[in-house]
Amino acid sequence: MSASATPETATSDADGKPLLATLLHQGVYRIVMQRPEKMNALSREMMSALSAELTKAAEDPDVRVVVLGAEGKVFCAGHDLKELTAARAEADGGKATYEAIMRQCSDLMQQIVRLPKPVIAVVTGVATAAGCQLVASCDLAMAVDTATFCTPGVNIGLFCSTPMVALSRNVAPKQAMEMLLTGESIDASTAKDFGLINRIVPRDYLDQVVQKYAEAIASKSAHTLKIGKEAFYRQLEMPLSDAYDFAAQTMVDNMMANDAQEGINAFLQKRKPEWTDD
Repeated sequence: MSASATPETATSDADGKPLLATLLHQGVYRIVMQRPEKMNALSREMMSALSAELTKAAEDPDVRVVVLGAEGKVFCAGHDLKELTAARAEADGGKATYEAIMRQCSDLMQQIVRLPKPVIAVVTGVATAAGCQLVASCDLAMAVDTATFCTPGVNIGLFCSTPMVALSRNVAPKQAMEMLLTGESIDASTAKDFGLINRIVPRDYLDQVVQKYAEAIASKSAHTLKIGKEAFYRQLEMPLSDAYDFAAQTMVDNMMANDAQEGINAFLQKRKPEWTDD
């Protein structure tokens, strides 16, 4: 985090320990999971805290880009297996709890995709199972060279079906199936080759590179970024001809926006645009 801004502590757990830390600096909103002793697992509390911060980021006009990171050697270990196991003692064997947890996780991942602002994952350790899903759900991902990724559910008799949704929308089918069927870890270089992450950055330069990368995106029109992100994910689910029809209409609507007019005029006049975000 930048030393020029003051971090804020976000939601705490039942013991009073902060689940997240946040920082807003020059339009970049950093959300850091800080439960390394629990491998930043996606417990129900953690997912609720993340969702609340994403909602806050979506509604704050000063936030233009979200950066999601974590403390410790594990970026995110996926679901909290102790929490899942404890639910087996319930009258229905845990079924209702499992349904609620899987729905909550699915909603969180879709919230990231539908957030009207870009979300960048910064991976400094292991991203496994739903943690790998979390990386895949973000719009962009950067990692240190020692980061690893896996969907190991098959090793414990639990196929990573929900991580599969995000993974299969980021990497080629055979590469996704390789990860899902073997449960083996892949290194950062392989993850980049697969298309799961964008860049590999030396740890010593990570904060500097991420901030520069995020600020470059934050300098664009927020209205244009919102239009573009929404259109990107919507057209992916369409047949080719429908996608072109949708994209063409999106371009027309975008051209009518004030920021498009300002951006084009600024380019022609060789000056920096002054965005009004509409």
